[in-house]
Amino acid sequence: MLLTVVGNTGSFPGPDAPASCYLLSGEDTDGRTWRIVLDMGNGTLGALQRHIQLDTIDAIMLSHLHPDHCVDVGGLHVAIKWDPRSWTAGSIPLFGPSQLPTYLNQLHLLPPEHSMDTEFEFHVWQPLCAVTVGPFTVTPFPVNHPCPEPYALRVEYRGPSGTEVLTYSGDTDACDELVEAARDADLFLCEAAYQEGREDGLRGIHLTGRRAGETAVAAGARRLLLTHLPVWNSPETVEAEAAAVYDGSVEVTRVNRRYDVARPTERSVDALAPAGADD
Repeated sequence: MLLTVVGNTGSFPGPDAPASCYLLSGEDTDGRTWRIVLDMGNGTLGALQRHIQLDTIDAIMLSHLHPDHCVDVGGLHVAIKWDPRSWTAGSIPLFGPSQLPTYLNQLHLLPPEHSMDTEFEFHVWQPLCAVTVGPFTVTPFPVNHPCPEPYALRVEYRGPSGTEVLTYSGDTDACDELVEAARDADLFLCEAAYQEGREDGLRGIHLTGRRAGETAVAAGARRLLLTHLPVWNSPETVEAEAAAVYDGSVEVTRVNRRYDVARPTERSVDALAPAGADD
């Protein structure tokens, strides 16, 4: 399983990176490459096209309905519906909280009775109920963030070489459910929007690097990849906070980088390539 970081800035896009968006790709046992997208925050639709053609997306999985994690799905609706070259790939399976269809209609000021189900095949997350798309099985875990139905996503990939696990925190503060979502994960992709000593009075919203590291320890995660840092965060500070409590491999995500989930001893590699060349 390959993870491509399309966007990694917290809360809103930064000058050098869009908001949250992560592309996962992997082959099934027949050699067919599947691609799923975790979140599509501000600015990510354009950036995603640097890595793949939009009609090769097999599913989109949304952690929650804050704009920095989902708003560019509205643009994808336009790309599917109005492309004069025609869209032949069919509707895209779209997984998210129950209010997702209403949210998308409001983005475009469409009437409540309007449906986007010609563009998207809507699926509502049910806590702890796994869904399968190709070689990927994704389980949503309720987490601790101030919005309706926030989830961490545990992704289990069954490919030619066996099973690999990536857990994506979404947005959350520390909680038992996040520990379970990240249990024995090969790669824990975890938000760290806050810093120790700066937002100590704010709980139930985001993690610090230290709390992300403590969660990784409790879960037994094999590698920690910190993400969702707002523009005012110091990557070095957040990474040091995590490394102080977690003795495994830890680093901060870099946009347009690809990470091999199965090889924790390897560093990230450049991922920027012509669309369709992510694998």
